Amino acid sequence: MKAILVLNAGSSSLKFALFPTEPQLAEKPALSGQVEGIGANPELTARDANGERHHEPVTTSGGQSEQHRDALTHLFRWLAAHNPDLEIVAAGHRIVHGGIRFSAPTRLDGVTMRRLERLIPLAPLHQPHNLRAVHAVSALLPEIPQVGCFDTAFHRTQPAVAQTFAIPRELTAAGVKRYGFHGLSYDYVARKLPEVIGERASGAVVIAHLGNGASMTALRDGKSVASTMGFTAVEGLMMGTRTGSLDPGVLLYLMEQKGMDLKALTRLLYKESGLLGVSGISQDMRTLLNSEAPEAKEAVDLFCYRIARELGSLAAAAGGLDALVFTGGIGEHAAPVREKAAALSAWLGVEIDPQANAAHASRIESAGSRVAVAVIPTNEEGMIARYTAEVLEL
Repeated sequence: MKAILVLNAGSSSLKFALFPTEPQLAEKPALSGQVEGIGANPELTARDANGERHHEPVTTSGGQSEQHRDALTHLFRWLAAHNPDLEIVAAGHRIVHGGIRFSAPTRLDGVTMRRLERLIPLAPLHQPHNLRAVHAVSALLPEIPQVGCFDTAFHRTQPAVAQTFAIPRELTAAGVKRYGFHGLSYDYVARKLPEVIGERASGAVVIAHLGNGASMTALRDGKSVASTMGFTAVEGLMMGTRTGSLDPGVLLYLMEQKGMDLKALTRLLYKESGLLGVSGISQDMRTLLNSEAPEAKEAVDLFCYRIARELGSLAAAAGGLDALVFTGGIGEHAAPVREKAAALSAWLGVEIDPQANAAHASRIESAGSRVAVAVIPTNEEGMIARYTAEVLEL
């Protein structure tokens, strides 16, 4: 079986999926899973196309910087043992930041990698691990081509005014601007819009990608015109453990009055806030929705309030609102979140049908809603596989 290997590397995990390429590129993977616990006690879990699950520990020998290679070494051996006829013909990677230069999927070589490494300061919690996986594949399977697919690329269609901060021009010229993220998810959903919402797909559409990381994007004619995430993936909506938009004065106060340094502030912004920080219970929306604690309700209420506020802002950027689309783990599965966010957005003409919403139907608006409301499962891995095939003409 010839297949494209899709990789999404994080600091402590390595997600993977295999997409067969013959007789044509498959829509769904033949196998997918992840290695979790990198840097501690890594374990491989996988599920094949038949739904059979596999689980086993991963042996590592190197330090933290080498454990992505150890995880891949184990993965390749495991794949060969379970798929004797497997031939990996290419690898496609999710790379969080492409900066201004990379506005489309790109074949990765030495020059490209050096340019992407210069972007590490723009995404220090994601970019190093994304690139580490590329280097690991190069060392283990040097003969196969690799393609980088960028979470920022989809948003390069935004007008300059939507990308600009009110800061001195020399800082903007140095790259301090709004980039937007979750682009692979938005790209996939945007391609699905015509078959789900018909003619409205070319109008003013807002997509809410709601998960542990959460953002929203406004589209016109299927192109990004504004997004809630900006220079980093911490801006905009509150998330599982991230603050979302925060008055910069808060950070100045915490530095001056509480003595918090860069490390402490980074931990606060990315790891200790969001649903976890507000609730004091969990970052998992399922846990909060099932909890009777008032703090859990407050966290959910704030999450939905932020969605409604950003929806109003994005509708202004898009010049109206023809459709609202939910995707991501929370967006696809948390009916109470969709219901509350829609209720707060009734003034925009959003009204959902309770039964359709509870059933997670693809269209959940009521008969009287002026706005189409849809639920579209995302498929970032499938998007990466498609792009990899296109770039390499497989």
